[in-house]
This record gives sequence, C-alpha cells and structure tokens, in this order.
Amino acid sequence: MVRRGGGKGLLWGTAVVLLLLGFVRPFVALRPLKERVSSAADSWGEEQLFIRRDENELISYSAWNITGTYRGRWSFLDATNGSTRFLDFGKSSGVSVVELVSSPTRIHGVHYIQGAVTFHDVFDNEHDHGVAQMRLEGVYIWPFQKLRMVANSVANDESIQEEDYFFSNPYNLLGVFSSQVFQESTRDKIRRNKSLTYDMEKHCHVEIAAQVSRISSNQNDGNHDLYHLEGLMEGPATDGDGECFSSILLNATSVNIEAYYNKAVNYTLMVTFISFLQVLLLIRQMEHSNTQSGAAKVSIIMIGQQAVMDAYLCLLNLTAGILVESLFNAFATAAFFKFVVFSIFEMRYLLAIWKASRPMHNGESWETMRRELSVLYSRFYGILLGGILVLYQMHNFLRPILLIMYSFWIPQIVTNVIRDTRKPLHPHYIVGMTLTRLAIPLYIFGCPSNFLRIEVDEYWCIYLGVFMGLQASVLLLQHYLGSRCFIPRQILPEKYCYYRKFENASQETDCVICMTAIDFTQHSNGYMVTPCDHCFHSGCLQRWMDIKMECPTCRRSLPPA
Repeated sequence: MVRRGGGKGLLWGTAVVLLLLGFVRPFVALRPLKERVSSAADSWGEEQLFIRRDENELISYSAWNITGTYRGRWSFLDATNGSTRFLDFGKSSGVSVVELVSSPTRIHGVHYIQGAVTFHDVFDNEHDHGVAQMRLEGVYIWPFQKLRMVANSVANDESIQEEDYFFSNPYNLLGVFSSQVFQESTRDKIRRNKSLTYDMEKHCHVEIAAQVSRISSNQNDGNHDLYHLEGLMEGPATDGDGECFSSILLNATSVNIEAYYNKAVNYTLMVTFISFLQVLLLIRQMEHSNTQSGAAKVSIIMIGQQAVMDAYLCLLNLTAGILVESLFNAFATAAFFKFVVFSIFEMRYLLAIWKASRPMHNGESWETMRRELSVLYSRFYGILLGGILVLYQMHNFLRPILLIMYSFWIPQIVTNVIRDTRKPLHPHYIVGMTLTRLAIPLYIFGCPSNFLRIEVDEYWCIYLGVFMGLQASVLLLQHYLGSRCFIPRQILPEKYCYYRKFENASQETDCVICMTAIDFTQHSNGYMVTPCDHCFHSGCLQRWMDIKMECPTCRRSLPPA
C-alpha cells in the first residue's frame, strides 16, 4: 500500500511538474533576445509541448498584429523625477512615440517584438535635448494581450538593421516640417543620444509592461484596426544604487497610417489645384498689363516676393516627396506645379516688368542687356538662398517671418502712392491671389487634422487673415477710388491737371490719335491738354497712356493722370 501510494504520488508530482513547465516556458521569451537565442536550441522540444498542450485553448483568441506607430503621452508615476543615470527631465509629462514591429515565433501565442520608444519634450537644467530614444525588444502574448519589453543597448559603432523601417515611417520623417521645423533631424538627435542611452543601460535594467486593447470601430476612422497601449516603464539599477529614473506611465494609441497617407494626398491635391488657379490669375493679370505702360505700373518687388514664396513651397514639397517614397508621386506633382508657377509665369512676368521700367534703354547693346539681366538674376537667387539661411537660423520666429513674407501687397500699395498709378492690377488678380495664398498657411495652422500634426493656432490664423484682407482692401480702394484716395490732400504733392483750359481754343484743332476735330464748346472734361500744350480727346489720350506715357505728338514723357 505504501509502495502503491508512493507510485501515485510520483505520478501526480510528475504531472504537476509537466503542467507547470507547459505554462512557464512561454515566459522564457521575456528574457533579452541574446539569452533567448542562445538557449533556443535546447528548448524547442519543450515549446512544442506547450503548443500541443494549449492549441485547443488558444484557438478561440485572435492574433492581433500590433505592428505600427503609437503616439501618446508619458508622465512620471511620482511627483518628482528621481533619475540618477538618465536625463534629468525638466517636465513631468510630454509626448511619446512608440514604434513596434511584430513577428510570429514558433511558440503558439507569442510574438517577438522589436521597436523603439521616443520621449519628446525632454528638458534638463542645462540643455534642451528635445528627444530621447531607447531601443526595445520583447514579446507580445496575444491570448492575454500582454506586452513585455526590455531595453536593448546600442553602441555608437554598432549597425542597426531595423533603422530603415524606423526612419522610413512618414510620421517621424514629416515631423521635421512640423514642430521641429528647420531644426536638426530626428536621425541626428537619436545619434546624439545613443551614447547617453548606452551608458545608462550599462547600469540599468529597463522594463516595460503594457496592456494592449483594441479601439472600438466607432472611434476608428480607417479600414485597419487600431490599438491602444497602456503600461508602466521602470528602470531599477542593476548595481543596487537606487533607480535609474522614476517609473513612467506610457499611454499611446496607434496611428492610422492609411488615413495619414490620405491626408497627405489631399494636401497635395489642394496645392495642385491652387497652383492651377494661380496660373490662370497670372495669365489674366498679364493680359491686363500687356502693354509697356501697364507693366511698368506693377511693382517688381511684389512679383519677386511671390516668386520666392512659390520657390520655397516647391522645395518643401519636393523634399517631403524624397523623404517619403510612397508619397513621392503626390508631392512631386505638387512641387512640379509650384515650379511651373514660379519659374515660368512669375519669372516671365518679372522680366516683362523689368524691361518696361527701363524704356530709354531699349536701343542699347546686347552685352549691356545681358549684364543687367545677370545682375537681376543674381539678386533674385541671392535673396532666395539667403532667405533659406535666415529661416534656418531664425526658425523659432517662424510665424513672424511668415507674416513678413505675406506682406507682398505692400510694395504695390507704396508704388501706387508714389507714382500715382492708375489701375495697375486686375481686381480678380487681387482677390484670387489673396485667397489662394491664404489656403496653405490656414490649412497648416488652422486645420485640426492637418497631416503635419501641427497644433491649431486660431489667433495667428485670424491675424494673418485680417492682415491679408487689409492689404487687398487697400488695393481695391486704390483701383476704384484712386491711388491716393486714403491720403489727405494737404500732404499730397501738386499734381498736373490735364483738364486745364486750352490756350488756342479759338483755332480748329484735330486730335492726332483719332484724326477728328476737337469740340471746345463742350465741357472741359471732353478734352485733355498735355504739359507740352498738345490737345487730345479725353478718352483717346487715356487709352494712349495705358500703352505709353509719352505725348503722341512730340514723344515727351507725360506725368500720371
């Protein structure tokens, strides 16, 4: 009886041990990757036992693919940060980005995870580090939606095989053009923090435990499943000397890359459509000022400023297309249309204005003309390249710089007042250009779902809209009421009056423009007298001055009407 009882006890003990091995062995994958790989050859038999044991139980669960980018917030569990080996965070919370790549393993119910966690808004007392990143690896136990990861140290001279995946993600690449405009790239920042992370991980054992949950379909705006991560990140020191840093709470939601791509494509379609409208408006304005006198009334600074803006937009769209290969065609199309607007139409109009503003030099030699043209082009492209350097050095003042760039109507207003020009711009061109130029900045800083993920700044959008509206209103008032309608007459210089009395009104005089006699018995507004005492019909001379500001009889320069 004792021997039989001992045999039963031995059988029960063996069964319990096998059962414990079946449940414990999957968690061997929680060890670092190098340890797990080194012992893989000796453990496949026991893993197969786990597969056979629990295959019927796990078949009711669905294996969620959690590969993707997760954006959320990080915050310290305690009120103060007790970091001794890592950055001394100057803030208690900030933005975090988690990137994960999931791959199945031979262990049923377990996926191998590689990734990285990036902490934004990282500040210490001496320097603004901007971001800090740590590489991660671990396992995802999908029947229980549990995620367990540990930090993976990466030395400076060590090659990173997963780097192509992380840096090809458009979410991080296009961040260069949003909150980190014209600052160092994310790649440079991560390289700068590698040595710090590596030094920390020599003495720290960083672990992350998170729970994965699926977002309900009514909150998901795409066709792909979205997931939510919520967990704790701890960094106890391996040498027993306190903590590397206080426990951090991570809370992140996966980014719908498909919806992100759609937003970027919609932006490029908007830019393409706006560029097409701007081409039509430029053609309309060129027809309005197709004469030498009409082109000379247009401010060359105004057209040059708009050309520089379109050149910058062309470069930005082309750079975005190069960074994100999957969106290259969309961004390249937008960049091409901006290139057409800037290099063909605006530069052609710029040359026409430059040529019309110097009519006395039309008979000069080609060498002189080419030399002056080279000076014009060198100034334009010098301003273009110099502006890039200024934007790079003063990226913290991006919004004031944009306000200065969007003051391109002011040179035309000043030119109208100084020269007392008459209707230099077509009203459709003024209104159309104002609206199309406002579309892109209002989308970037005013649309809450813009693809650049820039926070909405309603007050700045209102300031920009009011600023542009005031400029356009002044130009329209100058068009319909006169170039100096808003300036008091007391401070205006004396203006020549074309409707003065003609001294030889007793003699019969013909208008040399229409070759008909002038009737001096009518009201004085029926004819106009030039400073050189030549008389013409009012309508005839006004149409003539729209073409040339010269007397039709003696070719003497005429003052503005």
